[in-house]
Amino acid sequence: MRKSAIWLLTGVMIFTFTGLLYLQANYIYIIVINQKNQFKESVKRSLFQVAHDLELEETTRYLNDQIIPFQKKYLGKKQRISRLSTIIDPQELSIAPADRLSSKIAINEELEDPLIISPSFGKSDINPATKAMQEIMDNYLYHLNLLDEVISNVIRSAGDKPMEERVDLKNLENYIRTELSNNNLTLPFNFAVLDNEKNVVYQSPDYAVNSKNVYSQILFPRDPPNKLHTLQVVFPAEGEYLLNSVRLIIPSIVFTIVLLIVFTLTLFIEFRQKRLSEMKNDFINNMTHELKTPVASISLAAQTLNDSDVNNSPQLMSYAKTVITDESKRLGFLVEKVLQMSLFEDGRTQFKMTGLDANDLIASIANTFALRVENAGGKLDIELEALESTIIVDKMHFTNVLFNLMENAVKYRRENAPLELIAKTANAGDKILITIQDNGIGIKKEDQKKIFDRFYRVHTGNRHDVKGFGLGLAYVKRIITELEGTIKVESEYGQGTRFIISLPYLKN
Repeated sequence: MRKSAIWLLTGVMIFTFTGLLYLQANYIYIIVINQKNQFKESVKRSLFQVAHDLELEETTRYLNDQIIPFQKKYLGKKQRISRLSTIIDPQELSIAPADRLSSKIAINEELEDPLIISPSFGKSDINPATKAMQEIMDNYLYHLNLLDEVISNVIRSAGDKPMEERVDLKNLENYIRTELSNNNLTLPFNFAVLDNEKNVVYQSPDYAVNSKNVYSQILFPRDPPNKLHTLQVVFPAEGEYLLNSVRLIIPSIVFTIVLLIVFTLTLFIEFRQKRLSEMKNDFINNMTHELKTPVASISLAAQTLNDSDVNNSPQLMSYAKTVITDESKRLGFLVEKVLQMSLFEDGRTQFKMTGLDANDLIASIANTFALRVENAGGKLDIELEALESTIIVDKMHFTNVLFNLMENAVKYRRENAPLELIAKTANAGDKILITIQDNGIGIKKEDQKKIFDRFYRVHTGNRHDVKGFGLGLAYVKRIITELEGTIKVESEYGQGTRFIISLPYLKN
């Protein structure tokens, strides 16, 4: 698949998943908001009904405590009242409680004796029966006004009593629970009663004063403003209750996210496979060119040996043999490098560990490599500053590591500047640092993280003289890691490169 098609598919899928997640999140948000508003309304109705029930309870209690005993004391003559009801039409004598109370208030404002009320009956031309009825009516109205006085005292004095006497605070929880249950709310709750100055009068054991999402209701709202009390209720499980309303939608979001992750991984694998495919193709092309050169040289030398004139020239025959030998070694080295990486992947490589002096090893390799540096028009400097230089390594593999690093310095040198190659050692803590430094073309920042990957080769522009499989630095990294060491690269493009190997040294 073309890269542009992959990117187009990626954009479409990302847009689709983003839109789907947005719609689901918005739908959940709307459901939670609606559920929260319904919850608030249900709680407010419940608390309002609790306050109303407390007012009814208080009124009933006052009636039982004061008005009923008063009626028994002053209006206990049932026969007299019954006889009065047979003479007088009850509709003519009935006075609505509101009218009695308003009449009482008006009389309090105009008269010194509020209990004197005279019915509008004439004093002349009345017979004894009418006179007796008038006396009974006067007595009845008198006691009705006494009852109005009791009710007025109840209304005026109720707010003066402490809340503990007006409400059974310990039983208040049952009121709240009952009203919440009537509104289909069975959540656990905590509550408190606060006075006008926000001081706690009573609270349930688990109530927190600074709780969030507090629902409030004024108790006895007709009390004076400075004596008002507030009922506060909190629901610790409110959040869980609201989430239960969207519990069935959450799995769909989870599945969408899982699909997004799977899609992302699929794209990552696709890009990785595409990159590996390109690297494999580059590897095959490089390997073909690398193998073609020694094969062609060997073939040419063989043809030369078949020439009858060569048999008469010992120099030409010796040259042909030398070419065949050198190119055969080169061909074997290329094949061996590929096999080494294959063995590493299978975990079948075994090291022959031995103690070596790093200073001596680097000096020996540098002397061997000096001729190649000189032929490239450069110079090789050796700086052996490590005092503790004994390391435990596999001599063959570690020698190949140093050769690979020095060979890269020669291969990637700058054409307009003489090569300067430096090999040095130094101690840092309990480690020995081996540095291979050059002034070559350098490595770009974006390539420095990939140079140790298999088959990866840094792009060198139009230069075609640099051959390789992209396995050299991968081999170096693998060997150093197996030896429990580290390797890092420091480079500036166009300035040069420095490889620093860190290995533990063997203490005396």
